Amino acid sequence: MFVDPHIHMYSRTTDDYEKMSLSGIKTVIEPSFWLGQARTSSQTLVDYWNYLINFERTRAKEFGINHYCAISVNPKEANNSQLASESLNVMGDYLSKEGVVAVGEIGFDMITKEEEKVFTQQLIMAEELKMPVIIHTPHVNKVEGTKKTLDIIKNCNATESRIIMDHNTEETIELSLSYDVMAGITVYPHTKVSPIRAVNMLKKYGTDRILINSSADWGISDPLSVPKTAIQMEKDGFSKTEIDKLLFHNPNNFFKQSKNYIPL
Repeated sequence: MFVDPHIHMYSRTTDDYEKMSLSGIKTVIEPSFWLGQARTSSQTLVDYWNYLINFERTRAKEFGINHYCAISVNPKEANNSQLASESLNVMGDYLSKEGVVAVGEIGFDMITKEEEKVFTQQLIMAEELKMPVIIHTPHVNKVEGTKKTLDIIKNCNATESRIIMDHNTEETIELSLSYDVMAGITVYPHTKVSPIRAVNMLKKYGTDRILINSSADWGISDPLSVPKTAIQMEKDGFSKTEIDKLLFHNPNNFFKQSKNYIPL
């Protein structure tokens, strides 16, 4: 059995759900992300949250997959100050709803002051509610953005063990693991890492406090990245116990920290 702890099913088809189910994926976590273009109002973000909580959860259930989501103003949209402010004013109403297991994804995109403000506000909100957090490390200036993110976590006294630092590469994985956070590795064929690169990192750093996800969305991505990583791990000599730990037990145990998550 597999858990994909970061995937955007809003942008995927029902055929993907069928393939995922047949491949052994039992649970998915869907963080909030941007529309693909600038939103016209905060109400479109609220509509999107309602979609994740209601329709997407129902769609996944038809294929025997447990769907959970994370709610946030994501880094790209944090730069629209009015939208961010209006959305944050009502976000708390959605964090307690059934199926919502984390605040996320939050963090940096272009590492702006606006992003830092909105990130910090949401990090504090999650800490007050004792909720898990999914953090997006930026694609541009990733090392700088990761260092700045970790500094903010420390300054906010956020509980590190409830945080996922996601989208790590060879440049940032050691830095993330130097804190008590979960380090996410995104297996995404072109713009992030391949199964082979992910497994090479596992050979060096082990499987403790590491998560593998697909982050599949509208881009050239693969909703079967988690089971394909299992195949690569097996080829490279990892045991079934190690594979199960990394791709099922690690995410399952992490999200047990949410009162809304029902572990398998």
